[in-house]
Amino acid sequence: MPSNALSRRAILQRGAVAGGVLSLGPLLGGATEALAQSTGGTPAAAGKTDKDIYGRIGVRPMINGRGTYTVISGSLMLPEVREAIDAAARQFVQLDELAEAVGKRLAKITKAEHGLVASGCHAALTHATTACVSGGNPDLHVRLPDLTGFEKTEVIIPAHSRNVYENAVSAVGVKVVEVSTPDELKAAIGPQTALIYIMAGLSVEKSELPTAVIASIAGPEGVPVLVDAAAEILTIPNVHLERGADLVAYSGGNAIRGPQSAGLLLGREDLVRAAWVSSAPHHGIGRGYKVGKEEAMGMLAAVEMWVQRDHDAEFARWESWLRTISRRVSAIGSVKTQVTQPEGLSNRTPSLTITWNEKKLGVSGKTVADTLYEAKQRIAINAAGGADPERSGVSVTPYMLQPGEERIIADALVRILTDPPAPPAPPRPPSVDVSGKWSLEIQYLAGSSTAHRLELAQDGAGITGTHTGEYVSRKATGSVSGKTVTVRSTLSESSGDALDFTFTGTLRGDSMGGELNMGEYLKATWQARRGV
Repeated sequence: MPSNALSRRAILQRGAVAGGVLSLGPLLGGATEALAQSTGGTPAAAGKTDKDIYGRIGVRPMINGRGTYTVISGSLMLPEVREAIDAAARQFVQLDELAEAVGKRLAKITKAEHGLVASGCHAALTHATTACVSGGNPDLHVRLPDLTGFEKTEVIIPAHSRNVYENAVSAVGVKVVEVSTPDELKAAIGPQTALIYIMAGLSVEKSELPTAVIASIAGPEGVPVLVDAAAEILTIPNVHLERGADLVAYSGGNAIRGPQSAGLLLGREDLVRAAWVSSAPHHGIGRGYKVGKEEAMGMLAAVEMWVQRDHDAEFARWESWLRTISRRVSAIGSVKTQVTQPEGLSNRTPSLTITWNEKKLGVSGKTVADTLYEAKQRIAINAAGGADPERSGVSVTPYMLQPGEERIIADALVRILTDPPAPPAPPRPPSVDVSGKWSLEIQYLAGSSTAHRLELAQDGAGITGTHTGEYVSRKATGSVSGKTVTVRSTLSESSGDALDFTFTGTLRGDSMGGELNMGEYLKATWQARRGV
């Protein structure tokens, strides 16, 4: 690891914490053996179970070389977490009593004032916002998201923290106020300000508005600061609370390796308790974010294990897996490899970038990644590029690999790079002109829209223009191959959301249509008319 990387032992202060941890004891009867497995003592290939539970319904498991992406089901729960969930499922408890006990235990382990298990980081952010808007007053929180007559109606979000997850905050009904400087922050704070929301990251701490500066301005005004640390490792004492934040939220299904449907809210006791009041099983806006006794105890088990896991050994094992893959593929001509060490606390894992001369090997990184994802032994890795346009590649993240899977990935990469699939057909000279104004009809997986417009200009095979959707316009680019048209547009996270549209279709006269790929929002079909 580089010299500027944080030591896991220093982060966890293991010597100070371990003695104070209350063990789950008999609840986790196989803890010692399971811990050895979770830290690499016993190989356990992903997807190898006594019963192929996914295959029997036609769903294919995969080797996860991408990391803790929610869409590919996050992380694998620790064995201790699975045991805790199973044990918790066998008895009934009163959920308010359970939340109180778990909250106190989380406080003891994490050094925060209090803790809450939520149904994911998103839910933790929503509960936190509700707490800051309503103060735990049931007469108020049951009316949300209608804020008519409320005093607290606004949330301030620095420009550096606008992102797709802020919907968890705005869903409470608050108005989002964006600021970029300390002076703008001071001017924006008023009696109507419920909280300030920050998306944790290196860019935040290097900006004009780092957490400590925000807290120094907000604190005297009595405005809570909420930090979204979903993808971060758990720091004890908590780095964000020590910088002056009042609340911090984590995903349970990322680095902590708890249940994918769980998260944590840590911080000021009064606000965390107010967050619980507005969450399920209580009624109001938080009722839908239900946490079962199983997730509560599973998340607690994951936090218990966080301060017992040997994080240095885990990191060293990840690096050894990447070396195994690197050695294998480096024997292929033009292939170069580089291990990148993490910066900051989010997604804290090394990663391996493998690049090659695309013309020499006859295959692109995207084709390699797509081919492995569609193979019988499904492998998920990312395509990667670089400054040199002649080189293409892929990247491997070992975060969620299981012992032995590094060899499977290495074998698969060697096979495909030495015997690549046939390349896609090269683009044909354009035989149509897509220039003009187009009215679209989109048929989504569920629902439809006639509000979208394309205004395009064509120069040779290249396309430029604008794509106007229901509310906003964004730049459009694309290309023409024969009669096939491809147009892409992106709405960036700076708007508080992210939308990607790729229109692919065939142009015939003043009509065109085909398939629309929207990434996480799946696929649709579209038809367009020119000049309408």
